[in-house]
Amino acid sequence: MGEVPASGHGRAIYRKISDITISVRSGDFLKTPELVSSEYPVRMSESERKRYEEMKRDLVLQTANGEVTAANAAALSNKLCQMANGAVYDDSGGVLRIHDRKLDALEDLIEAANGKPALVTYWFKHDLEQIGARLKARHIPFSKLDTSESITSWNQGKLPVALIHPASAGHGLNLQSGGSTLIWFGLTWSLELYQQTNARLWRQGQQSETVVIQHIITKGTIDERILQALSRKDAAQSALIEAVKANL
Repeated sequence: MGEVPASGHGRAIYRKISDITISVRSGDFLKTPELVSSEYPVRMSESERKRYEEMKRDLVLQTANGEVTAANAAALSNKLCQMANGAVYDDSGGVLRIHDRKLDALEDLIEAANGKPALVTYWFKHDLEQIGARLKARHIPFSKLDTSESITSWNQGKLPVALIHPASAGHGLNLQSGGSTLIWFGLTWSLELYQQTNARLWRQGQQSETVVIQHIITKGTIDERILQALSRKDAAQSALIEAVKANL
């Protein structure tokens, strides 16, 4: 998850590397479209919220001697992320449904796109299954982007909706020809994965003048903390680059 260095430490780091580092951002010399980033908040019902809080409390109580280690903190974070997305794996590997709020929001966003293709991220396997089931029920054509054929179909504008896992949205994967709307169904703690997924659409070669990135956030859950952490990491990274950027 990472820590943002204290301001004094940050300045010391900048001074140490300023004479050996040249840092530039693509936006400094490449023409990129306007980026519009926003949140689409959803709220669980009282009963759904109660289940979330109960499961969170039970998971915390299971930690040895009340101490939170890196291992069980990661496990707890993983479970809370699942619940925020709408479902969670139980001890036997089954899927326990919590809510459909994000699925409803996704459907609204796809409809609001008014026919424009949408690239949708998922993180957990049950996210993919839930999204697929909802799209099939609404007769919305879609494909998971995991083959050269599916990527070609997306770039040719043949897919109204494409589903992608951030870990597979690596550098060099060109998807900007297929659309200009990205919807984060589930977030990641990784700033690198977050940025490189956004860069599949927000990049040079994008024909649209504007790229829209929507984040579906379940209020009162770990979603809010993740988005805040990503913003802080991005701000710290941008500050570092500005501090050592050469005047080219």
